[in-house]
Amino acid sequence: MKRQWVFKVKSDKQQSSYSYLWPFLKAEKPSFLRNFVCVIGYVITVPLVLEIGKKAITAIAEGNIRGTAYWLGLAVIDFTFQNIFLYGARVNAIGAAQNVVLAIRKQVYANLHQMDIDYFGRAQTGDLTYRITEDIDKVGEVITKMSQQFLSCVLQIIVLVGYIFHLNWQLSVTGLVVAPLMAVLISYFGQRQLKLSRRSQSEISNLSSLLTEVFGSIRIVQAFAAQDYEVKRFSEDALKNRDAKYKTEHVMAVQYPVLGFFEALGIMLLFLVGVWQISIGGLTGEEFGVFIGAILLLISPIDIATQHYNLYKQTEASAERVFELMTLQPTLIEDPNAMALPAIVGNVDYRNVSFSYSLGDTEPNESGKQETVLGNLNLQVSPGEVVALVGPSGAGKTTIVNLLTRFYDPQVGAVLVDGIDIKTVTIRSLRHQIGTVPQETTLFSGTVAQNIAYGQTNLDYDDIEAAAKVANAHEFISQFSQGYHTWVGERGTNFSGGQRQRIAIARAILLNPRILILDEATSALDPESEALVQEALERAMKNRTVFIIAHRLSTVRKADRILFLERGQILESGTHEKLLTQGGRYAQFYNQQFDSRGQEPAAAK
Repeated sequence: MKRQWVFKVKSDKQQSSYSYLWPFLKAEKPSFLRNFVCVIGYVITVPLVLEIGKKAITAIAEGNIRGTAYWLGLAVIDFTFQNIFLYGARVNAIGAAQNVVLAIRKQVYANLHQMDIDYFGRAQTGDLTYRITEDIDKVGEVITKMSQQFLSCVLQIIVLVGYIFHLNWQLSVTGLVVAPLMAVLISYFGQRQLKLSRRSQSEISNLSSLLTEVFGSIRIVQAFAAQDYEVKRFSEDALKNRDAKYKTEHVMAVQYPVLGFFEALGIMLLFLVGVWQISIGGLTGEEFGVFIGAILLLISPIDIATQHYNLYKQTEASAERVFELMTLQPTLIEDPNAMALPAIVGNVDYRNVSFSYSLGDTEPNESGKQETVLGNLNLQVSPGEVVALVGPSGAGKTTIVNLLTRFYDPQVGAVLVDGIDIKTVTIRSLRHQIGTVPQETTLFSGTVAQNIAYGQTNLDYDDIEAAAKVANAHEFISQFSQGYHTWVGERGTNFSGGQRQRIAIARAILLNPRILILDEATSALDPESEALVQEALERAMKNRTVFIIAHRLSTVRKADRILFLERGQILESGTHEKLLTQGGRYAQFYNQQFDSRGQEPAAAK
C-alpha cells in the first residue's frame, strides 16, 4: 500500500515553489492591477523631483524668489501625489496578499482533512501548526513586499538609470561597470540564504513540535519528575535552531558590506569621471550635482530591492513547506462515482479480508516487508447483533472496525454493509451511519451542546437533550449553571472521565447510527462512573449492530457473540458461557482476570 503522502524536498534546479502561488495571485488580479497602476504613478513622480530640484536650484542661484516659490510649490505637489500613490499601492498589495494567505490557509487545512488517519499518526502536530500559521504568513509578507516595494524599487531603478543616461552617458556607463558583479553576488547570496533557510525552518518546526508534545503531556512530565530531562531536550533543539538561524543571518551580515564596498567603488569612479568631464567642458557643475542626486536616489531602491530579494529566497523555504501540505495525496481514495449510502439496517459482511501494514516510519520499507494484521477474515454480523472482539494486543480487533469505517482499505477482499461494498459509497455517508465511542474521549472548545452535536451546524436542543438522557449525561449537565451552554475548556479537562465518556456516548447517539462501535469505552473509569457509562451503553446498543472492543471481559459477557482473535485470525466464536465451557483461549483470558467465584480481582478493578 503506497503511502503517497510522503514528500520529497525539491532540489534547487527544480521548479520554484512560488509557482504554486499563480492560481491564488490570479484570483486577486483586480487588486494587483490597482497596485501596479499606483506603483507606476509613484515611480513617475521620482525623477520629476530631480527636474523640479534642478529648476529650483537655478532659481535660487539667480535670487529669483518668485521662481523659487513656484518650483518648490511644484515639489510639494509632487510629494503629495507620491504619497497618495504610495498609499494606494500599499493598501491594494496588503489586501491582495491577505486574501491570498486566507485562500492558501483554507485550502491547506481542507487538504489535510482529506489525509488518511495514519498520516496524522506520523506527522508532527507542532510542525503542521507552524506551517499553517507562521509559514503561510511569511508567504503573505513576501507577496506584499514583492508586489509593492520590490516592484516599485525595480521600476525606480529602471527609470533612474534611463534618466542618468539622458543626463550623461559617459558617467552612466561608469556607474554601471560594477553592476554585473553586484548582480552575480546578489544571486549567490540569495541561493545560500535559501539553502540555510530550509534548515532554519526545519529546526524551528522541530522546536514547535517538541513544545506541542511536552505541553500536551505536561501531567506525565511532572508525574515522572522529568522537567530537567525536557529542559535538556529543549535546550538541544533550541541550540540547533540558534545555529541554523545564526548561519542564515551571518550570510546577510557578510552580504551587505561586500555589496556596500562595490557601491562605494562605483560612486568613487563616478566622481573621478565627473571631475574629468567638468575639466574638459563636457559637463557643468550643476548638471553633475543633479547626476549625483540621481545616483543617491538609486542607492535606496537598490538596497531595498536587495533586501526583498533576500527575503524572497529565505521565504521560498516556507513556501516549499506550505505547498508540500497542499500537494499531499491520501492513500485512501474515494471513487469519483461513489454514491451516497442509503439508510441501512446494519448488516455487516467481511469477505476474505486480508490487511497488512507497511513497515517503516514514513513510507513502505524498501524491501517491501509487510506486517500482516488480518489474514483471509470472513465475518458476518446480523442487524441488531452485539459482537465483542477480544484477544491480545495486536490481534486485529481495532483494525476490523477501522476497515468498517474506511480508515483503511483491505489489500484483499471486501467489506459490505447491507450487501453494498463500502468502497462504492461516499465516505461521509458511510461514517454518518456509524457511531463511535472511543476509549479516550476528546472534547473540543465550545459548549456542551456543540460537543454533543459535533460536526453539525444547526443545533436541535430537543434532540441533543434526548441523546444526553439516553447517555446518562442530562442529569450532570443540568446541574451546571449554564446547562447545555456550559463552556468546555481545552480537551475537556474541567470534566471528569465519566462525564466526558457520557458526552461521547450522547454524541454517537445523536447521529442515530445503525452501527455502533465501542472501543474500550469503560476501561479507564472508576467503578461508579463505569456503572453509569455501562448503563448508558446498554441503552445506546438497543436495536443497533454493535462492535465492542474490550480487554476487560466483564464488559462483554452480555454480547450475542464473542470473537476471540489472535494474529489476525478468529480462533473462537460463541457466547460467553459457550466459550468458557470449551476451555480454550477465551477461557484462559477469563481465568486470568477472574477468580473461581467469577469476581473481578481487586487489582483489575
